[in-house]
Amino acid sequence: MYKYVLKRLLMLIPVIIGVSFLVFFIMSLSPGDPARTILGETAPIEAVEALREELGLNDPVLKRYVDYMGGLLHGDMGTSYKSNRPVFDEIMGRFPATLKLSLWGMLFAVALSIPIGIISATKQYSLVDGVSMVGALLGVATPNFWLGLILIIVFSLNLKWFPSGGMDGWKTYIMPVITLGTGCMASITRTTRSSMLEVIRQDYIRTARAKGVKQRVVITRHALRNALIPVITVIGLQFGYLLGGAVLTETVFSWPGVGTYLVNSIKAKDTPSVMGCVIVFSIAFSIVNLLVDLLYAFVDPRIKSKYK
Repeated sequence: MYKYVLKRLLMLIPVIIGVSFLVFFIMSLSPGDPARTILGETAPIEAVEALREELGLNDPVLKRYVDYMGGLLHGDMGTSYKSNRPVFDEIMGRFPATLKLSLWGMLFAVALSIPIGIISATKQYSLVDGVSMVGALLGVATPNFWLGLILIIVFSLNLKWFPSGGMDGWKTYIMPVITLGTGCMASITRTTRSSMLEVIRQDYIRTARAKGVKQRVVITRHALRNALIPVITVIGLQFGYLLGGAVLTETVFSWPGVGTYLVNSIKAKDTPSVMGCVIVFSIAFSIVNLLVDLLYAFVDPRIKSKYK
């Protein structure tokens, strides 16, 4: 088990190198001058050139990338062009807000999707199954930013039930959590249903029913546990997506998280901040996938034996 965890952690190194390489060169090729953005449009050209030289923007792209990665090896993510503060401090100050939103969004999705998926599988082709699958299809097809805007118009502007943005009190969580969790809920529901349908058709399920075991016990103790492997996989992937994909939701609801910080950094062409956000998201996504793989061992003993 320990060797497996160490191996997966070492695999983070090529992932970070690959992702950072792509993002750094894309930011370098994108239009705009960070020095001009910092000093303003009215700044004299001499001041702009002096700042470019100070920031190392006149160096070749490859040299700047190597210098950045050298600093990253020493735990330095650089200094933000916009705020002149360490990027690590900027991100860590906002990451808890993103993590809270992602956790609540995932809890909302799991709490609704798994029961709906189980009911749809046990009542296949019924009205409940049809309505659930149509709802899941709509959830997958609905863009987050569109759903967020609709919720703001209906529940904030018209009904005035919830605030339209910010992070101040439990009411500010409701609309962002629904917006973020709807797409995940739809995917988990479809996966739960298909996995349960495959399991409940197995011989041991029919044997349990023939022995007179109650339907509730058959579903919860025998079928559900064996159907959880693909469901856990989807939950892990969706949670990683929530951590990195909450950018639009945070922007719509003015959520003070890493997603909003990333969007603002891209607009200002603040390369160190963008790089820091992408690297943090990459590490978080990889760690979530590792935890999902380890969770398999507690669900299926056969997988635990492979780790050993």
